[in-house]
Amino acid sequence: MGCFQSKPAGKPLPPDADAALPPDDSADPEAANGADGAGADGDDKDGAKRAVPVFREFGLAELRAATKGFSADLIVSESGEKAPNVVYRGRLDGGRLIAVKRFSRLSWPDPQQFLAEAAGVGKVRHKRLVNLIGCCAEGDERLLVAEYMPNDTLSKHLFHWDKQPLPWEMRLRVAHYIAQALDHCNAENRKIYHDLNAYRVLFDEEGDPRLSSFGLMKNSRDGKSYSTNLAYTPPEFLRTGRVIAESVIYSYGTVLLDLLSGKHIPPSHALDLIRGKNILLLMDSSLEGQYANDDASKLVDLASKCLQFEARDRPNIKYLLSSVGPLQKQKEACAGMDLTAVHDILLKTGYKDDEGAENELSFQEWTQQVQEMLNTKKFGDIAFRDKDFKTAIDYYSKLVGMMSVPSATVFARRSFSYLMNGQSELALRDAMQAQVCMPEWPTAFYLQALALSKLGMETDAQDMLNDGATFEAKKQNSWRG
Repeated sequence: MGCFQSKPAGKPLPPDADAALPPDDSADPEAANGADGAGADGDDKDGAKRAVPVFREFGLAELRAATKGFSADLIVSESGEKAPNVVYRGRLDGGRLIAVKRFSRLSWPDPQQFLAEAAGVGKVRHKRLVNLIGCCAEGDERLLVAEYMPNDTLSKHLFHWDKQPLPWEMRLRVAHYIAQALDHCNAENRKIYHDLNAYRVLFDEEGDPRLSSFGLMKNSRDGKSYSTNLAYTPPEFLRTGRVIAESVIYSYGTVLLDLLSGKHIPPSHALDLIRGKNILLLMDSSLEGQYANDDASKLVDLASKCLQFEARDRPNIKYLLSSVGPLQKQKEACAGMDLTAVHDILLKTGYKDDEGAENELSFQEWTQQVQEMLNTKKFGDIAFRDKDFKTAIDYYSKLVGMMSVPSATVFARRSFSYLMNGQSELALRDAMQAQVCMPEWPTAFYLQALALSKLGMETDAQDMLNDGATFEAKKQNSWRG
């Protein structure tokens, strides 16, 4: 790709306005170019990723050149030119893609106040945020510059998807990552996030969700904090016009409703469904078979808590993290050797990924031989569910000898049963057999990692864990097309 030529940046901000990337978990050194906007191409011209630059003040001429004179063709706001504050995709000299938010004229009459507010937001850096990298205040223009996110908004993937709906695991990841982003903002004393909604969540080049840093700043010095329908705004904002920290929790609850339902449901209607125990009516029908009822119930319960009318009755951000974090199970459970969680994952997954076994059973279901096979499978599954692993091994071993089509799930369940029975070598053998049946099944790799770790082969175990994570990411990102 080519790049737009631009002049060197304008004057630097005062030293205390610069925000270098914090170490370790506070920022992602591999963060790619991107921003609060959706688009089709998110890499640099050479395809390389680059670290997030320090916050600085841009010159108006530089941003005008980067956006081709604020061309309508480069608008990435989902409302287009109708949005009160339009976001453009731009490219700086050197190839970095950016998103430029252009405020309506005179939104911030005092340029110094705007620069100070923007510099404060620019100091808040985190790998779960779409980081702010600069601003501009020249004449009547007030502009924010952020990373560019190439894979659209949560709104588009939930409400306007083309090929397939956003999968359950990715919805859980959104809930978790956004809670992490809010927790970091809270720790940085940025407790107010304005108008949190599905448009504020964007997907980076890896397909991971991030929270827009634009929401850490109001749309104007004295402007509204909420631009969405009043049915979705916190009750205290409707009463007083003020946003408090608990208002952010309420808005997080509305995002949870979006994730659960795949629709933009008014909180009052959703709460009526929850109180009437009509949770199935709330859930997105396209998610059928993807989630455990217990996990869905926990997320519904959390949404209900967040949407309490009285601000004091809502949970804090730490509670959000403790609620959604444990739902991110598979790799984390294996990495932490949490065998109880791994058992839960195998139960939840069932045989839904094991299409060969299912087809073989249903195709021959009328024969006596297959009826016996179904009964053997049933008794093995009951024993596995009840954690009677020795009995499960017996039934699954009998089943393996009966099935004409090998079942990855049966091998995986017997592998786990061997692990729980202290037979690590047999567990490793079965996990490898599961991988033969389904070469890209993450669970097979994770079970091998567990068995290898039990055998003292930690380096090999870590390699298997990483391979499993790679295939899991590939599977979870398949919704991107």
